[in-house]
Amino acid sequence: MNFQELKTYKNPKGFRGRSSLVVQLWWFVYYFLFKPSPQIMYAWRRFLLRIFGAKIGVKVIIRPSVQITYPWKVKIGDYSWIGDQVVLYSLGKIEIGSNTVISQRSYLAAATHDYSSKSFDIFSQKIYVGSKCWLATDVYIGPSVSIGDGTVVGARSSVFKDLPSQKICVGNPAKPIKSRSLKL
Repeated sequence: MNFQELKTYKNPKGFRGRSSLVVQLWWFVYYFLFKPSPQIMYAWRRFLLRIFGAKIGVKVIIRPSVQITYPWKVKIGDYSWIGDQVVLYSLGKIEIGSNTVISQRSYLAAATHDYSSKSFDIFSQKIYVGSKCWLATDVYIGPSVSIGDGTVVGARSSVFKDLPSQKICVGNPAKPIKSRSLKL
């Protein structure tokens, strides 16, 4: 078998979206100013992310243990919550709507590799999570996935394909099991 030869791997030109200097500066800021900030300093973390080009809505709650690879590829709508140890692996664009909860230890991966390529080429694909969604604890979202408004994805689910709006979805792979209704 003739599978990947990693010595031939190269990042595509402009893949990071910023210069190596800006990438390294972000990691410095992340480790020394973002990550050690006290829990209540949500405005501070929003400020740091915005300096690096993230589009962050009003009153967004981002915990200090959140890991964001490239903030300039992230957009989060108003009043959303990003929980402890969430990873926004933003090698590609990640857009999260308003009033959405991404619970602890969830992982959104906006890039992957071409396993059939000898040079193991990397490519990014946008992830979109609509408004008023809830990704419960430890949910994995793969590249090129879109989750409709109002959808709930159950704990430990893995999402590899688009999910419709206003559904409760669970499993690996995640599938809709019922409609989401609102109690009045």
